[in-house]
Amino acid sequence: QVRLVESGGGLVQAGGSLRLSCAASGMTFRLYETGWFRQAPGKEREFVAQISWNGETTDYADSVKGRFTVSRDNAKNTVYLQMNSLKPEDTAVYYCTADPSGIPRVLKPKFWGQGTQVTVSS
Repeated sequence: QVRLVESGGGLVQAGGSLRLSCAASGMTFRLYETGWFRQAPGKEREFVAQISWNGETTDYADSVKGRFTVSRDNAKNTVYLQMNSLKPEDTAVYYCTADPSGIPRVLKPKFWGQGTQVTVSS
């Protein structure tokens, strides 16, 4: 049974930083593209970032490019999202995802975590 468990969310002031982690189990982690989506209140869920199975290729939404960094540690079955220069509009529930397709920017990943809340105050 595949499980993705996020942690690291919380409340931070604008301009601050947070690091999200996502621990995966029940899967051969190194075979999956992994990434992050988010959903703000009243808005549709949106793509944030993705990293390839070997960590060599990353992709970011324009709204977070230059501020967020996605990384992974295949030895620990964990993917990370370092978020810097946070803005109030980054407030959302952040979801970890995993997909075996191997294609870039997977918009409907096969597996999802339960989400972690990030709130950025102005």
